[in-house]
Amino acid sequence: MQWIDVRSDTVTQPTPAMRAAMADAVVGDDVYGDDPTVAALETAAAAALGKDAALFVPSGTFGNQLALFTHCERGDEVIVAEDSHIVWHEVGGAAIIAGVNLRPVLQLNGDAVRTRIRPGGDIHLPRTGLVCIENARGNGSVMPLETMRELWDVAQAAGIPVHLDGARLFNAAAALGVEARELTQYADSVMFCLSKGLAAPVGSILAGPADFIERARKKRKLMGGGLRQVGVLAAPGLIALDEMSLRLHDDHANARLLAELLEQLPGVVVHRDQLDINMVFFELLDIHLDADAVIAKMLAQGIKANLPEAGVWRFVTHWQVGRSEVEQVAAAFGAALRR
Repeated sequence: MQWIDVRSDTVTQPTPAMRAAMADAVVGDDVYGDDPTVAALETAAAAALGKDAALFVPSGTFGNQLALFTHCERGDEVIVAEDSHIVWHEVGGAAIIAGVNLRPVLQLNGDAVRTRIRPGGDIHLPRTGLVCIENARGNGSVMPLETMRELWDVAQAAGIPVHLDGARLFNAAAALGVEARELTQYADSVMFCLSKGLAAPVGSILAGPADFIERARKKRKLMGGGLRQVGVLAAPGLIALDEMSLRLHDDHANARLLAELLEQLPGVVVHRDQLDINMVFFELLDIHLDADAVIAKMLAQGIKANLPEAGVWRFVTHWQVGRSEVEQVAAAFGAALRR
């Protein structure tokens, strides 16, 4: 069966061009710095983000945790949004790897950060070591450039670095109609995923100043992320960066189409304020509906979807979910809702 998978954009398969690039990749030992394909990817990524240097890492979580580990001293406090990926989906790694405390903020803005920066000179207080922001956000919305600039200005005034969790950075750039470097100018370091909507099978990039990346390279080795002939994974990463990043607006358009089709179904309420990128969040007015049964009916029609979380459903588009697939998903979901 040919599945349609709207669980996430993490399920994307590499494109035919990526598979060919993997087979033909020129490789070397990257721990020695000898892999030319990795070097090409890191150079291209740094240029795209307007940073001095970049580092290939196995995953987005790895990249975020490596950034915390490199920026901070043990016992530091990191200001971060309460609903961020670092708080919710990285297994408490900040406490284990970097040895830092997370200080979550309900609404991440300049005033909230300013009031939570620890004053110096008090031996009872931890040091504020880092501010972390996320764009695009995991709830499907995009942080405006003005907010990013405001957070950057507050952090700069206090001498605190900013890390950008840009797992879906290029989705955010596409939604805002800007180049990725216009977002990353408001962060000292940035991580973005080559997988997800960019469709590479494995890998993320951590970028920042040259001395930061040099320190991160050593800490990457400590964390077990020093890889050998990894050019076979960097090769599809180059295609992800150079080609797939340019088509993300198609995924966004398909998500909007899916939202419109779902809204035509009785009892479906789409979260329009979370429709900036390739994710459709929605709720059902019938709170007694058997979600497991709905998922099973969709699965029988060749469609994979996740159960709702706290009553909220999420469908995600990507390069393998085009207009035709979107129409099939909406039709299958409508059929599954009928008792």
